[in-house]
Amino acid sequence: MCGITGWVSFDRDLSAEATTLHAMTETMACRGPDDRGTWTEGPAALGHRRLAIIDLPGGRQPMSLVTPEGTVALVYSGETYNFTELRRELTDRGHRFTTDSDTEVVLHAYVEWGDAFAERLNGMYAFAIWDGRRDKLVMIRDRMGIKPFYYYRTPDGVLFGSEPKAILANPLARPRVTLDGLRELLVMIKTPGHAVWDGMREVEPGTVVTVDRSGLSTRVYWRLQTRPHEDDRDTTIATVRTLLDDIVRRQLVADVPRCTLLSGGLDSSAMTAIAARQLAEQGQKVRSFAVDFVGQTENFVADELRGTPDTPFVHDVARSSGTDHQDIVLDAEALADPAVREQVIRARDLPAGFGDMDASLLLLFRAIRQKSTVALSGESADEVFGGYLQFFDEDARSADTFPWLVRFGRHFGDDSDVLRTDLVKQLDLERYTADGYRTAVAGIERLAGESDFEFRMRQICHLHLTRFVRILLDRKDRMSMATGLEVRVPFCDHRLVEYVFNTPWALKSFDGREKSLLREAAKDVLPQSVYDRVKSPYPSTQDPRYARALQGQAKDLLARPSHRVFDLVDRDRVRKAAEREAPVSDQAARRGLERTLDLAQWLDLYAPELVLG
Repeated sequence: MCGITGWVSFDRDLSAEATTLHAMTETMACRGPDDRGTWTEGPAALGHRRLAIIDLPGGRQPMSLVTPEGTVALVYSGETYNFTELRRELTDRGHRFTTDSDTEVVLHAYVEWGDAFAERLNGMYAFAIWDGRRDKLVMIRDRMGIKPFYYYRTPDGVLFGSEPKAILANPLARPRVTLDGLRELLVMIKTPGHAVWDGMREVEPGTVVTVDRSGLSTRVYWRLQTRPHEDDRDTTIATVRTLLDDIVRRQLVADVPRCTLLSGGLDSSAMTAIAARQLAEQGQKVRSFAVDFVGQTENFVADELRGTPDTPFVHDVARSSGTDHQDIVLDAEALADPAVREQVIRARDLPAGFGDMDASLLLLFRAIRQKSTVALSGESADEVFGGYLQFFDEDARSADTFPWLVRFGRHFGDDSDVLRTDLVKQLDLERYTADGYRTAVAGIERLAGESDFEFRMRQICHLHLTRFVRILLDRKDRMSMATGLEVRVPFCDHRLVEYVFNTPWALKSFDGREKSLLREAAKDVLPQSVYDRVKSPYPSTQDPRYARALQGQAKDLLARPSHRVFDLVDRDRVRKAAEREAPVSDQAARRGLERTLDLAQWLDLYAPELVLG
């Protein structure tokens, strides 16, 4: 796992721009604390920061290959889990390798097959290839969008990077956000390609972006497609388990210490238990980590989202699978620490509004990084198998909008509750969301003979896999890479995603519960408590001291009436939230304070030009 950046300028020789390239590269230092490198040739400049995972001495980047027609150079972030098979195939075709890294396999695969080689990859990746044989830049992103990748067009080329901060380090990129960018920031959907920053775009998942002297072009090499599912229940369950066994085995490969993220839910427990069984065959133990909060288990209060605390279930799995387990216990002071908020905003480049859930994830990963460099996560299983409450909520299922917004609005309220009234009218988030929803559902294919209900559930699954999970994948990548930890997501393997997506809803929920297929596929390795547990989202602190700390920080902000944040948020609404005696369960009031403080921190750090007219 690494951080990449670069610059292509067809009208100049970039060898004279070493200072700027260095500045762009160093913004990725957290993503790659182990090594750095740059490469320049004529109109192309590439930068790389490395987190060494496989072939520690041999995988340095940028990596180049001299051919009779010209040099091909690569900067690469991520992992290719089938690189061993690809290496054998390329060796049979006459390629010779000097390292054991997957990076060199990717480089040779491009030389052999061109950008079509992306269709052969199994992994999570974002990479840029400068092809000096044809003077073109090729940017490719993995199918599910696990690894972030951004670009910014210039008059004579393009800037790119793993994160916006790498691009914004170049004077050609303006830190500018328009009303459209604010809309994307404030709604809980991920519009493909949208990057919030004006002029910046994401390389979309499953897409190749090519830049040459004639301009920029894109090619989609993978998308989620509708296909008939003909396997019966038993065969489907067995296939899911076979896929999971293969996926986990591949993703445990590393030359550095590994671990799993264990929440006590079905997803992370199944993954941890399968990993534990596989490593036990080699005489090894799985190391597992969980996040907890001071006093949370003893004083837990059930609500609509979370019916049980995580820790008892975590410990059941740790005992049954024999993991080397550690709870990372956080207190309210750490979660509310303004320095942590600053680190979160720097990591995400945006005030994403996840509040204590972002802070706790960052602190969890920082603690894990002291003992492990690679972690496996259960992220995306809910989207793949149908685990969220909105999959079973009739109001959410029948709503003419993104289903999760119905439930989130019910529980957390709306961000517009804290924004200035005039800005709310300008943003017209309701229309933005409606337009995004119509676009999202328009291209979803329906099987011949598929019932209205089954097609609606297909739509809901598709929306979660293309408009929701990418938000969570980006969050997990940014928080982990800010601490130099590589997080792998087995449930995002495209083979599993394709197979389960096309499984009818009647099979996905054959026993009337969430994630029926996953539960049965992992039944033999799960403790009964976890097998029976109802879905519970990522935990959030219930400590009233956290809410009081937010109120104190909001009062400090109110004492600075000229702060730019009050161009966005309503001062009186913030004051009321800061002064009220809000119960712990009032998540909406707390969320408004978190959003306000995040926005203020972002404005201080990035000083964006806001175009609100």
